[in-house]
Amino acid sequence: MRTPKDASAERRHAVTHTAIVGAVINLVLSVMKIIAGVFGYSQALVADGIHSLSDLFSDLLVLLAGRRASQGPDHDHPYGHARYETVATLVLGLLLIAVAVGIAWDSIERLFQPAALLQPEPLTLLAALASILVKEWLYWWTLGYAKRVKSDLLRANAWHHRTDAVSSVVVLVGIAGTMAGLAYLDAIAAVVVAIMIAMIGWELGWEAINELVDTGLESERLKEVKETIRSVGGVRDIHMLRTRRYAGLVSADVHVLVDPLVSVSEGHMISLLVEHRLKREIDEITDVTVHIDPEDDDRFPPPVGLPLRAEAMARLASLWSAIPEANERERIVFHYIRGQIDIEVHFPLAACRRQGADAVSLRERLAAAITDDPVFRDVRILFG
Repeated sequence: MRTPKDASAERRHAVTHTAIVGAVINLVLSVMKIIAGVFGYSQALVADGIHSLSDLFSDLLVLLAGRRASQGPDHDHPYGHARYETVATLVLGLLLIAVAVGIAWDSIERLFQPAALLQPEPLTLLAALASILVKEWLYWWTLGYAKRVKSDLLRANAWHHRTDAVSSVVVLVGIAGTMAGLAYLDAIAAVVVAIMIAMIGWELGWEAINELVDTGLESERLKEVKETIRSVGGVRDIHMLRTRRYAGLVSADVHVLVDPLVSVSEGHMISLLVEHRLKREIDEITDVTVHIDPEDDDRFPPPVGLPLRAEAMARLASLWSAIPEANERERIVFHYIRGQIDIEVHFPLAACRRQGADAVSLRERLAAAITDDPVFRDVRILFG
């Protein structure tokens, strides 16, 4: 079974490897398309080359942000560095929108100036076709790594490659149409490519903004999370489930209702199992905080005003001062339930075996002594 450390190392390798290979390919393609567009007189191909250049920036951002985001928590970043990836994605989205506006503006100006329209050469057709084939291969190759390491970042980058292939198809059609006599088609294709670039930038930027404002999981995914938590033994119910996204991952915190009389260690064990199962069953979840509740906070407000052990023990000592048997107790357990304290008193086994000892009478006297104190509710005694 792979350890989290192994999975993290494989993920880091996948991000680095695909980003470097993608960056090299995008650099070659962008230079090829821009040169072919300039010397082959195709404005649409130049725009597509700039699109590939934006993919190069995307790969570099994935590489740099991925490395930075993979670093563990430190003094200044106790929750880790994953949000660096989110910020980098937002920057990339804004950059793509700015590039798209520039391309569209120039292309629309040429549409209103027929003399400025370009007439593409056959060279541009070959450049566009090569771009389609290479980018489609890069899409499938990167998507394979994304599925292997379950990375939304790599999946998004793979689709970025696919959109470049699609934009090259638009360019190919525009160039072919212009060469066939439709003079406006190359400029129109450039506008279409600009719109596609802007849409990609908007999607990336919007997703990043949603992460920065702590948008949670969708309702269907939340339903899966709840079912996973309820499948853990000892969990009676859940409430106050909250999730938030960051860099394709998810952090969750939840209040889990358990039997109010379980021990601290058992409650802790239940919380560990909830955390482990969520991380195992829900791929995106990497950080879980579980709060154990003895009762539903929505129905019974937390008893924050009740005294803690030292004060509660002092009150009991005063209330039970007239009951000599109370001094034989070995320990007392307090249960803070429904706004009061239930008392669990443990006596040695010898105390109930002593001649004249009456366990029922002792319990009744202990309970009667606390009747007028609003802090305490009930008494239970155990021997052994």
